[in-house]
Amino acid sequence: MQVRDNTDTLSAFKNERNLEYRVQPGDNLYIRVVTFDEKTTTLLNPLAGGGGNFGNANDAGVYLQSYTITDAGYLDFPMTGEVYVRNMNVNEIRDLLTEKLKEYLIELVVIVKLVNFNLTMLGELNKPGQYKVYQTDINLFEAVSMAGDLTDFANRNKIAIIRQTKAGSKVIFVDMTKRDILASNYYYLKPNDIVYAQPVRGKQFAFATFPYGVVFGFISTTLLLINYFNN
Repeated sequence: MQVRDNTDTLSAFKNERNLEYRVQPGDNLYIRVVTFDEKTTTLLNPLAGGGGNFGNANDAGVYLQSYTITDAGYLDFPMTGEVYVRNMNVNEIRDLLTEKLKEYLIELVVIVKLVNFNLTMLGELNKPGQYKVYQTDINLFEAVSMAGDLTDFANRNKIAIIRQTKAGSKVIFVDMTKRDILASNYYYLKPNDIVYAQPVRGKQFAFATFPYGVVFGFISTTLLLINYFNN
């Protein structure tokens, strides 16, 4: 975040972190219901084992113990049946399930988490790949740090964020050298975002057009001639 001139004295940027991801068909939710009755808790958390504990905490276990939103936008949960949750955030889904389960249970706690918060980090990063985020939100700098930071050849002025929308894929370019990125609507990432750090043109030119073969061939020939005349 560079200071371009002396008149740039801003040090605070407003960003209300209005994330509230709305679940869509195909999303997976981890739902846990805890009650005072052990049998009821086991009934509502059949895959988690007795007491609703998260026994298999690896990525595959989290996925297998989650509930998938149907193409029509419904969540099928024990005792409540199908509940329409499309375009609701996890807090709204938690409150909805709590109200419906209160018809049968007196004391309960409902926990809802989004399972499929995946980020794909590509391009000029030290550790590109797909990453799973186990928190409610993550910003661009945290994501880049998770991928081992940008390489020396990354074009920091033009980082691409590929985001899925209702109309299809959308590509947004952000400049990580400007401090006002802290106030950008794209400072905080969303599930399934793809961040692509493209290389600077200098790297493309250096590695694509420099005649390495000619230079190495010349060096090898010179060494052979020197060795020949020395002998």
